[in-house]
Amino acid sequence: MIATIARFRRAVAVAVAALTTLAAVYLTYVLGLFPWTRAVSIKLFGYLLAPVRAVAGAFIGYLPRLIVVVVIGAVVYVAIRLVGVVFRAIRQGRLVFLNFPPEWADPTNKIARVLLIAFGLVVAFPYLPASGSPAFAGVLVFIAVLVSLASSSALSNMMAGLVLIYTRAFRLGDRVKLGDAFGDVVETSLLAIHIRTIKNEEITIPNSIALGSAVTNYTRTGTTRGLILHTTVTIGYDAPWRRVHELLIAAALATPGVLQEPKPFVWQIALNDCSVSYEINAYTSTPRQMIDIYAALHSRIQDVFHEAGVEIMSPHYTAVRDGNAVAIPEALRARGYRAPAFRVEETAAAPAVSGQDVRVSLRR
Repeated sequence: MIATIARFRRAVAVAVAALTTLAAVYLTYVLGLFPWTRAVSIKLFGYLLAPVRAVAGAFIGYLPRLIVVVVIGAVVYVAIRLVGVVFRAIRQGRLVFLNFPPEWADPTNKIARVLLIAFGLVVAFPYLPASGSPAFAGVLVFIAVLVSLASSSALSNMMAGLVLIYTRAFRLGDRVKLGDAFGDVVETSLLAIHIRTIKNEEITIPNSIALGSAVTNYTRTGTTRGLILHTTVTIGYDAPWRRVHELLIAAALATPGVLQEPKPFVWQIALNDCSVSYEINAYTSTPRQMIDIYAALHSRIQDVFHEAGVEIMSPHYTAVRDGNAVAIPEALRARGYRAPAFRVEETAAAPAVSGQDVRVSLRR
């Protein structure tokens, strides 16, 4: 609706200008037909012709400078195209420079393009129409003040975006953790970063905020040296630690997505009051599937420990063990297993004045 109204207004303005011009030409012609109004017609014709003469004279006088502006524009255009060809070859791997990775090609090309355009404008500025007039200078100063006041945050985001690009913190498709956001980088620009989470949510983070946050990149070395996934379980002190290591490694090797080499390894990271904390570390070359691998790894740990008859003491149990069954699924308990029970014995003490005293002791 708004676009339709704007087009209607432009059409009305063009129509009014055309009708005014035709009316002036017609009036000049009609007044020139009669001798007593011919002088008025000549004077009116002079009024109509004066702007045309002024414009034509100004254009002819400006023509040499216009040729200079056209030449400068052509040189800048050719330079931009040549620079684009070079950086396109770098991005495609056909041209290689030491310590200049291909992902720098596009942002560097954009920076070079802006610099070339700015250089062309500076060179062509003295040849622009009315470049030396006070009005033109005042307009430029006013525009510069508006830009400086209104674009401080945008400029800070642009500078932060350049820093992030040239520090190679991440690339498109990398799985990262940036602040509280965890997901894949789907778009980067000079103003913001777009991250798609594992729940298909898209988060937009300004570059200035990203630059001030720690960036964890799970993909950068995951496809080369392997990403180490780790999780912790707590096992009671009654389980031999060597046996626990064997079970955790077996569970990791049976998990889809975990590499057989390098081999998983286990760290004992804490000796708690009621249990020992074991951390299993396993390598994967598919960081984007890390959530699925974690889920499968936890399931394998449960299965392996239950089949081996080893309890996982998470959460901690606060109970007297006598009279309580082990925390293993019933189908996986040993054949003939029975929960331990208390035994009650009655013993008679020596006779007392008030009568016989009966004592009850609890023994296993």
